[in-house]
Amino acid sequence: MKALHIGAANVRRLIRERSNIFFVFVFPLATVLLIGAQFGGSGDQPVGLVDGDGGGLSASIAAALDDASGIEVRSYTGEDELLLAVERSQLTAGVLIPPGFEAALRGGRPAEVGYIARTVGTGPQLQAQVDQIVAAATAPIDAARFAAPFRDEAFVETLAMAESLNVGGGVDVKTTRVGEALFPESLGRFDLGASSQLLLFMFVTGLAGSAVMIQSRQLGITSRMLATPTSIGQIVGGEAAGRFGVVLLQGVYIMAATLLMFGVNWGDPLGAAAVLIAFAAVGAGAAMLMGTLFRNDQQAAGVGIVAALGLGALGGCMLPIELFPPTLAKVARVTPHAWANDAFAELVRRDGNVVDILPQLGVLAAFAVVLLGAASWRLRQVITRP
Repeated sequence: MKALHIGAANVRRLIRERSNIFFVFVFPLATVLLIGAQFGGSGDQPVGLVDGDGGGLSASIAAALDDASGIEVRSYTGEDELLLAVERSQLTAGVLIPPGFEAALRGGRPAEVGYIARTVGTGPQLQAQVDQIVAAATAPIDAARFAAPFRDEAFVETLAMAESLNVGGGVDVKTTRVGEALFPESLGRFDLGASSQLLLFMFVTGLAGSAVMIQSRQLGITSRMLATPTSIGQIVGGEAAGRFGVVLLQGVYIMAATLLMFGVNWGDPLGAAAVLIAFAAVGAGAAMLMGTLFRNDQQAAGVGIVAALGLGALGGCMLPIELFPPTLAKVARVTPHAWANDAFAELVRRDGNVVDILPQLGVLAAFAVVLLGAASWRLRQVITRP
């Protein structure tokens, strides 16, 4: 029981520390939101439309945009409103059809459709699809403008002929996907980044919190516990329980918050819980070991954060391992993050269950046993040192 009380005290210290309110509870969700908004998975891209013309041609453009794959059309009343929505990332892009658009084209005068997008994200890439839709809608007019100088008839008669010849048809294109896609189309825009950021912040919080163990020794808390009827084994167990509780609290919070706020799919609940617990044990062992290797809490916190970010990057928390070169992908397997990311990929992207991720759980358990064992042995030496 004493070990559990010591562990609970460590968790309470995490919650009561004011600086942790942002870095533990706000920053992880902001990161998931940013990654999902900029580089999220599949889903229709919201495109705003201002139809300032109201003619048949602009209606056909709007209908073609609405029918296009991967585009969700949202109507707006003015250019300023459209521009503000794009600036606030409420829209991927905006399309502006000016007043007199169709009349200008039919009168043989030039007219342009405005396109607004941020320089980051998928807005610039979406422009090619919008350009193609507008070009298809105005194809008869463009054809008439080209042919009119070579015919005795006026532009209006040439346009009428071009529209009568524009009977649709075209070329049927069939697309066949060969092999297995790295990321399924059903993957939500926040699903890919949420699991990697979960692992990253669990490890960062764990290693950064290793400084608390050093502070306990510096303040004499550990020595005073030894002066009470508390064994070394209970102190070591309490520190392990405290590190585990801190890392697990961070993980449970991120998982629950992203599920409720962003609708993140974590796959099989039992499998996701197993990965969460196993990785929390790994983070606890690493944090304990880090807390025994330094005598200065500032050094431990600084080195811990750098090490956590480096291992996270190598383990696929900043770029999916599927995009790594083959050699680097093999090297990444030396980190627990790679195995945990692979487990979440099996659960989320391939609809696996806890049985399918038993190999990954076994490796994570091995990491946890080695780290906790080494940290417990080292901590016994540190707290009993004269």
